[in-house]
Amino acid sequence: MSNPYLAARLPDQLPNDPMHWVLAWLTQAEEQVVRRNANAMAIITCGNDTRPAARMVLCKDFQADPGYLVFYTNYKSDKARQIQENPNVAVLFHWDQLGRQARMEGQAVRSPDAESDAYFATRDWGSQIGAWGSDQSAPLESRNALFAQVSKRALKLGVNVAKNLGSIIGSDHPVIPRPAHWGGFRVWPSQVELWIEGKDRIHDRARWQRSLQRQDDDSFIVGEWSGIRLQP
Repeated sequence: MSNPYLAARLPDQLPNDPMHWVLAWLTQAEEQVVRRNANAMAIITCGNDTRPAARMVLCKDFQADPGYLVFYTNYKSDKARQIQENPNVAVLFHWDQLGRQARMEGQAVRSPDAESDAYFATRDWGSQIGAWGSDQSAPLESRNALFAQVSKRALKLGVNVAKNLGSIIGSDHPVIPRPAHWGGFRVWPSQVELWIEGKDRIHDRARWQRSLQRQDDDSFIVGEWSGIRLQP
């Protein structure tokens, strides 16, 4: 039986929950390897200076119920600082090869420490060292200075790396803990828009909204989704 979430058009009666559609689209894009990082998404933030900023990040977890997605970053980065100032964010997935797009707007909150710890432990050692070694978004004198900084900090973790940071010198691979300045953000959408490419630019498009009521540091009490079809 075919997956109804992968239909060429949205049903005449809009579904009650768009998040399962987005998850199905994301899963198909990853399985078919429609691009190198099929889970890449643009995230747009805006801090106190009211200047929006966009960058690409990787969606590392997508929970259709109760409805949030997760990405990871340095908590001292520009995006994290802007989220601290203003938790309202926008997210965009675009899979050109599949003719699909999903837009989301909502609030970003830090992931629970245990969730960030668990994901960090799955990263390869180079990415773990990189999280310790880079002061993301801070000015940099030169690339050589960055290599020197990363190598010095790796030694403090008990890791001796080669000059190009491509290998560990020696056979011991110590357990590297997650730095406190690095972790996840959960994005809880209050609005989702689905777009399916159509012939002659008669695209299929609909938008859903729901309420968010903050429950604790990392979760919300969510309302029912309400959808409306939009002209392309």
